[in-house]
Amino acid sequence: MSRAVEDSNRRMLRARDAMDRGYAQPLAVAELARIAHVSEAHFARTFRATFGETPHRYLQRRRVERAMFLLRETDRSVTDVCFEVGFGSPATFSRTFREIVGRSPRAYRREAVAANVPTCFTMAWTRPSG
Repeated sequence: MSRAVEDSNRRMLRARDAMDRGYAQPLAVAELARIAHVSEAHFARTFRATFGETPHRYLQRRRVERAMFLLRETDRSVTDVCFEVGFGSPATFSRTFREIVGRSPRAYRREAVAANVPTCFTMAWTRPSG
């Protein structure tokens, strides 16, 4: 692997780590591009080439993964979970959750509670794929 590719990958990992840490905060592509020390357009293209999804979709998926945990492990309302993981509206949260998981947040919670399976198995079985 060339030095340029290694540097690019390291920069993208730095930005992705920032997304993982600040998933519940509003994150702009400009801010992430600054972290990676590249232009916004270059960041978006390189992030997708490196990780197989756009920065926006990655952030949505991380938020949904956290929401899945909160829905399984707490009795907080779906609306509270929505705002805690960084979504701006319950409608956007529900639509995005359904796109990624394949069912609504309420249906997911109902199924997870009914199954009463250990968390490690539930996480592996229900991990969002896209």
